[in-house]
Amino acid sequence: MNKLINWVDERLPVVDAWNKHLAKYYAPKNFNVWYFFGSLAMLVLVNQLVTGIWLTMSYNPSAEGAFASVEYIMRDVEWGWLLRYLHSTGASAFFVVVYLHMFRGLMYGSYQKPRELIWIFGMLIYLVLMAEAFMGYLLPWGQMSYWGAQVIVNLFGAIPVIGDDLSLWIRGDYLISGITLNRFFALHVVALPIVLLGLVVLHILALHEVGSNNPDGIDIKKNKDENGIPKDGIPFHPYYTVHDLLGVAVFFFVFFLVLFFFPEMGGLFLEKPNFEPANPLKTPDHIAPVWYFTPFYAMLRAVTVDLFGLDAKFWGVVVMGAAIAILFVLPWLDRSPVRSIRYKGWLSKIALAIFAVSFVILGYLGIVPATEGRTMVAQILTTFYFLYFILMPFYTRMEKTKPVPERVTG
Repeated sequence: MNKLINWVDERLPVVDAWNKHLAKYYAPKNFNVWYFFGSLAMLVLVNQLVTGIWLTMSYNPSAEGAFASVEYIMRDVEWGWLLRYLHSTGASAFFVVVYLHMFRGLMYGSYQKPRELIWIFGMLIYLVLMAEAFMGYLLPWGQMSYWGAQVIVNLFGAIPVIGDDLSLWIRGDYLISGITLNRFFALHVVALPIVLLGLVVLHILALHEVGSNNPDGIDIKKNKDENGIPKDGIPFHPYYTVHDLLGVAVFFFVFFLVLFFFPEMGGLFLEKPNFEPANPLKTPDHIAPVWYFTPFYAMLRAVTVDLFGLDAKFWGVVVMGAAIAILFVLPWLDRSPVRSIRYKGWLSKIALAIFAVSFVILGYLGIVPATEGRTMVAQILTTFYFLYFILMPFYTRMEKTKPVPERVTG
């Protein structure tokens, strides 16, 4: 066996990769529960890829057969209902753990120098995830899938000059049709997963090049022993591979609780109209995207004023796009001399709390039908969302911070 390993390693450095990224990759010893969500995101990604492959074996990507094939999977394919629910519940679980993973990055300053590229790759992963989820949402070919896709694609039509041609190019037809379904299927199953996997690899390589952040925001590489090993670091394997099993166990408990007892989550994960075949002649009473898009959808609907000769729909699209784009420049907005929220001043703590609450409430407002009062609240919260980033260079520089310890605390 040793000879075989040596023979392979001479031609493909498997042992070297294992040591560099696991056995001899030294991570800070003070990781807390917030650091479970990176590994959980990897776990859910594997679930989505495996269940997705099995679902494609029985799925028919055509306007005539898509809805019936999903029903066939649910009713006639052995364990098909489980595969479908693993995939649909996994999609929501993916965004839950990714949002929590991103929030941890905001709390502990994991985007600050020298980890800017890690954050950029992470945001690209998030962007591709949104595209992947949107493409996959059309595939069941139910009422909400059809009309949700119709609304989102039509938003591109608000772009001056090229909008109508762009919407037509995305759909491949003058309305959402079998052509649209087929191309979304190809993108969802082949193109976007390849891009996603590539970005995940780059994200991890960039992380292991500069090292993991920690709740104290201290660079453990600056304090090494005589052997060049960080004094506050421990090998990722076996310590954190075993440590993460606790997070996996808790996650599975919650995940399977949802999966087996309420996979529709009261219409939040699988909407009631989506159990009806797509009908271009019948519009649902209320059209809303899946819950993980609703904060941005609420921002889009919050814009109700025409400006500079362009209608509110266009400015809504601009605001929605800007809400995602501004996340990419976050590493250069934070001027604080410390990374972690533990040692930042009260201004940063209040700003982060307001930002998080605003995002959650916007998510709710994007689900429910718009009213005058809800639109006003959405406008206020959208303002808070952007002020968190726009004012960051000022409040992070002017606030008084606490002294950061020399060694990690725990």
